[in-house]
Amino acid sequence: MRLTVQDVKDYIEQEDVSFIRLAFCDVFGKQKNVSIMATELDRAFESGIAIDASAVEGFGSEEKSDLFLFPDASTLSVLPWRPSHGRVIRLYCDIKYPDGRPFEMDCRHILKEAVSLAASRGISVSFGAEHEFYLFKTDEEGYSTGVPHDKASYMDIAPADRGVNVRREICLALSEMGILPESSHHEEGPGQHEIDFKYSDALEAADNSVTFKSVVSAIAEQHGLWSDFSPKPLPGCSGNGLHINMAPHSADGKDYLESFMAGVLSHIEEITAFLNPVPESYTRLGAFKAPKYITWSRENRSQLIRIPAASGEYRRMELRSPDSEANPYIAYALLIHAGLDGIEKKLAPPAPTDINLYAAGDDEIKEIRQLPQNFTTAINIARASDFVKAILPERVINTYALRD
Repeated sequence: MRLTVQDVKDYIEQEDVSFIRLAFCDVFGKQKNVSIMATELDRAFESGIAIDASAVEGFGSEEKSDLFLFPDASTLSVLPWRPSHGRVIRLYCDIKYPDGRPFEMDCRHILKEAVSLAASRGISVSFGAEHEFYLFKTDEEGYSTGVPHDKASYMDIAPADRGVNVRREICLALSEMGILPESSHHEEGPGQHEIDFKYSDALEAADNSVTFKSVVSAIAEQHGLWSDFSPKPLPGCSGNGLHINMAPHSADGKDYLESFMAGVLSHIEEITAFLNPVPESYTRLGAFKAPKYITWSRENRSQLIRIPAASGEYRRMELRSPDSEANPYIAYALLIHAGLDGIEKKLAPPAPTDINLYAAGDDEIKEIRQLPQNFTTAINIARASDFVKAILPERVINTYALRD
C-alpha cells in the first residue's frame, strides 16, 4: 500500500510517535539521517529540512552547501528496536537544491530516473537481493575483535550455528518494518550468514537493502556482536557477496530476460567499479563461488550470471559478482540501463559456459573475458565509458575514483 502524507500524519498521531529520522545515503550508499520531532513534520513535507552538503562525502563544497531533505511518505517504517513509548519512525528522503531542483548526487534520484526510462519503454524490473555478512565478537568497548561468533559452516544448525537467534530477530524486525525476508541460513564462513529477500520494484528493493544493513547492525549490537558486510573480512574464508536477482517484465508480455542479460554482460566491465567499489572487493572475486569470468550458465554457481531452475514469476537472472559495499541505488540504476540497452539492441547472450570454472584447465578458459582484476582497472574503465558517463554525474564518478 502506497502511503500518503496524510497517512503518515495519522500514523504519528495514533501510534505515539515522537521522533522521525529523515534518512538519505551518500554516494557510496552509506545511510545518513537527521532526527526531527513529530511537530516538525509539516515543515519537512512542505519546505524540507536543511542539511550541510559539504559535510557529506562527495556532496559538495562549503561555497554552496545548503541542501534540503524532503521525506517520501511511502517509505514510512517504525524502528522496532526503539522504545514503544515515544516511538521512532524512519522516512527516506529526496534531496533538493534550495530552488527545488533535484540534487544530481542523490542516488535515489539516479535510480528513479532509470526506473522512469524503463517505464517509458514499457519495461519494469524486479529486484531481489541475497545479502551475506559476518558476525564477530566484540571487545569491552563494543568494537569488533575480528573473532567469528561461531565455527559453523554452510546451513549448519544450532548449537554449531550460534547466530540462529540473531537471524530470527533480524527477520522479525524487518517484518515489523514491512520488509519480507524470503529465507535465512548460516553461510560457508565461520560466523557468516545470509538473508534473502522477495522481489520488489527497484526503488523499494534498494531502500530495503539500505534498511537491512542498519537493522543487522542494530540487532547484532543488542547481542554484543559486530556485523561486517565488507567483501573479505577473513583471509582464506568465503567473502561477503550481494547476489542480485533481476527479472524484467514488459507491458507487451514478451520475455526479454535473455536480451536483458546480454546487455548486462556487454556492459559489466564498465560498471564493475560500482558493483565492487573498494580495493578489497577484488580479493573476493575468483574464489569461494565468487566469479572471475564474464560468463553465464543455467544453475551453475561458478558463473558470473546464472539462470536458476525456476519458472513463471520466479524466472530470473542472478548476478553473483557484486558485494555489499555497492550502493544499491547506483548498482540497480546501472543494471537497468545495461539491460535496457540489451533489449533495445536486441542483443543475444553468448553461448552458456557449462563447465566448473574453478576446476577448468587453461585451454578451457584462455579465451574467456575476465572481470577487472583490481579497483584501479575497474575505475579507469568506468571513467572512459560513454555508457557510464551518460548515466552518472561526473562528480559521482570522480568521487569513486578518489578511493583508488
